[in-house]
Amino acid sequence: MPDHTPKRSESTGPHEVVLNQWISCAPFESLLRMKIIEAENCRATLTMPFLFEFAQGAGFMHGGALISLADTAVVMAIKSNLSPDTHFATIHAETKFLYPVKKGIVTAKARASFYEDRTIQGVATVSDENGKPVLEFKSTFKIARDRQIKKPV
Repeated sequence: MPDHTPKRSESTGPHEVVLNQWISCAPFESLLRMKIIEAENCRATLTMPFLFEFAQGAGFMHGGALISLADTAVVMAIKSNLSPDTHFATIHAETKFLYPVKKGIVTAKARASFYEDRTIQGVATVSDENGKPVLEFKSTFKIARDRQIKKPV
């Protein structure tokens, strides 16, 4: 009988992730080769190359990869205005695809707005290598009541 013991990279969790810095790419974001260009004052700019592995069946950049870039850009804009280790999570997201991406490096520019009830609104626009907007993204986040999400026991 074959050994189906998961290797470390095949483990289904739970996973302990330790980031080098508060504003840095997590494992999934690194897998997608995202780069943080800037993140300050509730704004962020990130880039990501369109690699073959990110293509969908028609040869365009996969929508999920584009959404991941937009979402991560908003997260970095949020982190630029929160103290390290503050926990927050997406509670709503909305995406509008404008044009397909055929090649090059895409750029996400995001901004975040904070409200008194621990709610954060985020918006991002992803553009192709020529600066043409290809995706619009809106999201809502909530900061954990105690600023920390309790770990499962």
